[in-house]
Amino acid sequence: MTGSNAGHAGTRPRLRLRLASRESARRALSAPPHAPRRRAHPRGRSDLGPPRRTVRAPRRPGHRPQGRGRRDLSRGGAASRGPAPGPGDAASVIFFVFLIGGAFTVVDRTGALRGAVDWLVRRLKGRDALVIPAACLAFALGGVLDNMKEEIIALVPVMLLLVRRLGFDRVTAVAASLGAAAVGASFSPINPFQVGIAQHLAHLPLLSGSVFRIGFLVPALAVWIWGTVRHATRTRAAPPGDAPGGADPGHGLGIRQGVALAVVLATFVLLVVGVLRFGWGFDQMAALFFAMGVVVGLIGGLRAAGTAEGFVAGFQSMAYAALLIGFARAIYVALEQGRIVDTIVRSLFAPIAALPLALSALGMMGVHAAVHVPVPSPSGHAVLTLPILVPLSDLLGLSRQVTVLAYQYGGGLSELLTPTNGALMAILAAAGVRYEDWFRFALPLYLVLLGLGALAIGIGIAGGLK
Repeated sequence: MTGSNAGHAGTRPRLRLRLASRESARRALSAPPHAPRRRAHPRGRSDLGPPRRTVRAPRRPGHRPQGRGRRDLSRGGAASRGPAPGPGDAASVIFFVFLIGGAFTVVDRTGALRGAVDWLVRRLKGRDALVIPAACLAFALGGVLDNMKEEIIALVPVMLLLVRRLGFDRVTAVAASLGAAAVGASFSPINPFQVGIAQHLAHLPLLSGSVFRIGFLVPALAVWIWGTVRHATRTRAAPPGDAPGGADPGHGLGIRQGVALAVVLATFVLLVVGVLRFGWGFDQMAALFFAMGVVVGLIGGLRAAGTAEGFVAGFQSMAYAALLIGFARAIYVALEQGRIVDTIVRSLFAPIAALPLALSALGMMGVHAAVHVPVPSPSGHAVLTLPILVPLSDLLGLSRQVTVLAYQYGGGLSELLTPTNGALMAILAAAGVRYEDWFRFALPLYLVLLGLGALAIGIGIAGGLK
């Protein structure tokens, strides 16, 4: 009896501590939306836990954060110092999109791209099934390493030519590029602009939990590649050169086309070096592609008049994409400047404090998916939510690593569907894919991947992931 009483006595303090922690979490989240972020304390502590510090994305050798700031499409492509005026704040991004369309229309009119794609198709004859998985893996690698998103806009014309030549539809081009990159970024163990900044905010060692994340990255990519190949196979039509009565588009590359193609490849090499080594933003990239279009037009025999006409035609093809970018930015600015985002975040996360531990983690993932609609920037999403969720997870006894997983899978995977995501809408518009068609394709795979993320969170909790 004495031992039993002692045992009960030992559990009561822990039980009281647990209940007190949950009550503290409820009180913290029931405070006015802006109070915890405005009230100062003598030692610089907020109402919700550890000291608030200026947040900077983790650096990489040779990387300049301000360049990435300009390349954040959901932030308008510029690191602004004050309130943004909406579509005008996205001016550099819109200008970049216009010049991408113009430059590649010029390249297409020289015949260089079509000649290169025809050559590639002839080389792959009988092995067409390998093209889609190979493209998915290449773009997924870009997502894993560098959160590849806006850069894909420049590759849309190439992907469209490739899939059209193989008989696949336009949705396949977007799925193999943007879709694969988004999945790779969401499950990445090293993406500095999602998991990297999230671990920094959670005061976790960078690259911690990498083996665990890789274990779920592989099946996630397998699911996406399977879905993309399945869609491509079911919707495939006869390639243009194989259609009855169709003209054979397979022409060799002439000297002019070969030199023009070499200029295009050199442009992409300079783009990679400029972004990674010198921190280029949209302004520098736009100038690079403008120069590429002019040089390729002159080399390809279009002369000045033909090159100018090509740019104008490209501008026309990108007008819809540019409008979508401006509208997406305007929606975000309206929510941010109206202080609606903070209210949404607190009202969504408040009920989580009352749930059991596992359900709290899964609830975080679901709420992150909802928050990503008004806040489509992965880094901005992390800075907005994790300073609230990290102290909350400590009070609930939830691992900070699991909290980061919930952010990765909930917010990152929403990049596939969020209509306020300027990069997604711009790529869909450039590829000529209606949002409804993309949503119909991506939604089932998105739900499967969310289920995989929920499984990872459950295993992380059960296994004590730290």
